[in-house]
Amino acid sequence: MDTYGAMQTFAKVVELGSFAGAADRAGIARSVVTRQIAFLEEKYGVRLLNRSTRKLSLTDAGRAFYERVRPLLNELAELDLALQAQGSQPTGRLRVAAPVSFGALHLGPAIADYLQTYPQVVIDLDLNDRVVDLVEDGYDVAVRIGPLTDSSLVARPLAPQPLYVCAAPAYLARHGTPQQPEDLRLHRCLHYSYASGGNDWTFEQDGRTTVVRINPAMRANNGDVLRTAALAGHGIIQQPEFLVGEDLRAGRLVAVLPDYERPPITMMAVYPHRRLLSPKVRSFVEHLETHFGTQTSAAGTLRNR
Repeated sequence: MDTYGAMQTFAKVVELGSFAGAADRAGIARSVVTRQIAFLEEKYGVRLLNRSTRKLSLTDAGRAFYERVRPLLNELAELDLALQAQGSQPTGRLRVAAPVSFGALHLGPAIADYLQTYPQVVIDLDLNDRVVDLVEDGYDVAVRIGPLTDSSLVARPLAPQPLYVCAAPAYLARHGTPQQPEDLRLHRCLHYSYASGGNDWTFEQDGRTTVVRINPAMRANNGDVLRTAALAGHGIIQQPEFLVGEDLRAGRLVAVLPDYERPPITMMAVYPHRRLLSPKVRSFVEHLETHFGTQTSAAGTLRNR
């Protein structure tokens, strides 16, 4: 059995805290993980893990082994990346995380173009509005929209995303149009659960910032659900251009408070800090920069009207 592969599996079992998690991450059967751990224990003549039906823990020997093995595995991974970078084409499995609405609406065409250029890369795309832990969850790249809270990640800006506060004409006809930010307190607001500002919506005018704490009539952790509710006339939403731009242009939604600016949010590609970046990650991030940078330049900025 391959000692290096068994060491990689052992490290994943320790980091994820389970045989099943390590098996899922590596795309192998749990029985293979069990055999690899047993191989290491037999090879070195020590018990590395204490196993029970409910708990997994390191023995003293296992803890010492992990502390020595983890840096070695990191060095070998860096060496592997260095060799790949010397003239090789991007290959292998690339795990990508992205928000649901943005991924469904806009990421598909970008990935299709990328795969046309790099057919030896296999994309594993996970759409989830939850902010995933790239290292712990095993992702190579994530597309994020909004502030970056994890300073251990590298962030490459892709394109600015203007924010719009808007509602369906039918809602405004029934409830009136807000004339100033404070009026939103009297309206039905449809709020994104994962917004970094909590229930606060921020507006700027003539260098002055106004923060309004709304009382949401509806909360959801997916922007497209809120967009559907707004189109049906159930309230006012605050969403980025990529989600509501077409509706505003078609008149299905109407921008409110046009004299107030909204601080834009940034769309970014993020990945873990690494001294050497694999060809598949580097090429994918550069492709996203080109794809969305070109789209932004061509589309221009949607004006509040």
